[in-house]
Amino acid sequence: MYDFAYQKPTSLAAAISALGAEDAKALAGGQTLIPVLKQRLNKPSTVVDLSGLGLSGITVTGDAVTIGAMTKHADVAASADVKRAIPALAALAGGIGDKEVRHRGTIGGSLANNDPSACYPSAALALGATITTNKRAIAADDYFQGMFATALDADEVITSVSFPVPAKAAYVKFKNPASRYAMVGVFVAKGPKGTRVAITGAGQNGVFRHTAFEAALAANWSPAALNAITTPADGLNSDIHASAEYRAHLCGVITRRAVTAAG
Repeated sequence: MYDFAYQKPTSLAAAISALGAEDAKALAGGQTLIPVLKQRLNKPSTVVDLSGLGLSGITVTGDAVTIGAMTKHADVAASADVKRAIPALAALAGGIGDKEVRHRGTIGGSLANNDPSACYPSAALALGATITTNKRAIAADDYFQGMFATALDADEVITSVSFPVPAKAAYVKFKNPASRYAMVGVFVAKGPKGTRVAITGAGQNGVFRHTAFEAALAANWSPAALNAITTPADGLNSDIHASAEYRAHLCGVITRRAVTAAG
């Protein structure tokens, strides 16, 4: 690691002020930032620890689940309220990484980083979540803007995420056996935001909605409705783990499994 200053503010205003310093970086769970610091791929002037801001906790109303940005994956996975309202979201959180990652990583950190193979972006996009920051509320459709790119400004911190409760939903991923990142992960949902299918791990530009699958499922919610639809390989990832053509095939396979799991 390179040398850096460390701050742990106790108010959101103080955190925003600290992040205003040149090359300052926010630290949530550290599951992405700490490795890149160790590899000397990032050289922040200041690391601003967000753990003292009180931004954790889960609130469930009749039609939404709201999760504080610093809530850990393990807490989402274990929450009886989340399991009752959106079981697919609890299951997704329980399948992220390994036990150590789930007890350190946070939902806000995952969404702010927007890794193209992360699980939470697919849930936010498929459920039509709202990402709330210190400045505004951002619809998921407007939030994700490409690989590791989001609508967040430099002086903006996620404070919570609100998920509308769907009538049906499920998340299934074909995971890398080593990292457990999604080579292809699919979150399907039928609810207040309509019928939506969000795919992570496959696209070169990160998470995306599969509109052809959505149209077919809106007309007939069944795995068979997707049988005649082919996903183009153009724009999909191709790497040592899987070719773009294989990921295109997996999009159909995993979506059908997710629809079956949703019921």
